[in-house]
Amino acid sequence: MSIPANLKYTKSHEWAKLEADGLVAVGITHHAQELLGDMVYVESPAVGRQLAAGEECAVVESVKAASDVYAPVAGVVVAVNAEVTDTPEKVNQDAYAAWMFKIKPVNPADLDGLLDAAAYQALVESEAH
Repeated sequence: MSIPANLKYTKSHEWAKLEADGLVAVGITHHAQELLGDMVYVESPAVGRQLAAGEECAVVESVKAASDVYAPVAGVVVAVNAEVTDTPEKVNQDAYAAWMFKIKPVNPADLDGLLDAAAYQALVESEAH
């Protein structure tokens, strides 16, 4: 399993990508979608919603289970990915391309507190045992 080095990760299996415009794209990791199975529903947070770091803000449902998605950093939701809402299986096809929402972070440096690819890999491996 490939874990992109250009992303940051949470212990609850979200990924965050700081984009050139200063926004942070958020999705669930390949590992998370693999555990959940075939996605059937994605509920994103409303545009304009203020989020605290670690706050439950979205839901993904698969044929097996529903799971909460948490904000990796504090900020305001500025966009949601309608393509993922309309076709949730895109998360299964490429979890790292299927961003769910974008937030304008209160403090972009908060991303530095998240896991890097190596630390996330270690977390996934520790959970597997």
